[in-house]
Amino acid sequence: MKGGEGCCGNGRIWSREENKVFERALALYDEDTPDRWQNVASMVGGRTVDEVRHHYDLLVEDLNCIESDKVPLPEYAQSAPVGQRRLQDSGDLRGWFDVGPRLFLRMSIK
Repeated sequence: MKGGEGCCGNGRIWSREENKVFERALALYDEDTPDRWQNVASMVGGRTVDEVRHHYDLLVEDLNCIESDKVPLPEYAQSAPVGQRRLQDSGDLRGWFDVGPRLFLRMSIK
């Protein structure tokens, strides 16, 4: 995502809670679900179908960048154990956070 793309449509940044609900909705309503985007928007609440689809398109774009090695690996502080690592402030796009053995990409931008 480039500058301001944590925002969709009306310019409102997606909250952490909205992202959590969005992810749950995507898991619940797969691509074969009729009216998928209406269902996802309804579950998220306060977002239009266009905002939800745009947010999804940005997520797919991010994943494609990650899978094609266009996103550098984060730099972790050396002393923290796995699961408690913190990001060094590199000024990059978003950031990553580490929860046990899995890395997650933050969806919102400062």
